[in-house]
Amino acid sequence: MDPAGSEDMGTTINGDVFQEANGPADGYAAIAQADRLTQEPESIRKWREEQRKRLQELDAASKVTEQEWREKAKKDLEEWNQRQSEQVEKNKINNRASEEAFVKESEEDSPGTEWEKVAQLCDFNPKSSKQCKDVSRLRSVLMSLKQTPLSR
Repeated sequence: MDPAGSEDMGTTINGDVFQEANGPADGYAAIAQADRLTQEPESIRKWREEQRKRLQELDAASKVTEQEWREKAKKDLEEWNQRQSEQVEKNKINNRASEEAFVKESEEDSPGTEWEKVAQLCDFNPKSSKQCKDVSRLRSVLMSLKQTPLSR
């Protein structure tokens, strides 16, 4: 037989003639046909595409919003840190000045001013100590000692 004629006729196995398929197109034809049969209706396919697009838009919008919030939070944190450091510096300066004044006053040793120093350290305002115990007797004793110190 002629080799060109045998290709047209196909292959003979046990007396049966089979046509050879050259390439994957014929093998996948059955799968493609099954896919077409089980394919979703058009309305569901459109809905899925619309949902996918809408979710992508929402995702993008939420990422933008999140980025804006992060930038705002970073800016607010930097401002807070700056204000906090300024406040700490002010407190340090005030505390140093108060400490220097206290040390200067406590180092003065003039006779008869001991009770005045004690009176300066005590809070004699009865309205400011509502949550504390009643110290009115101590307050009156200190006031009397301030006015008329003990004589030795």
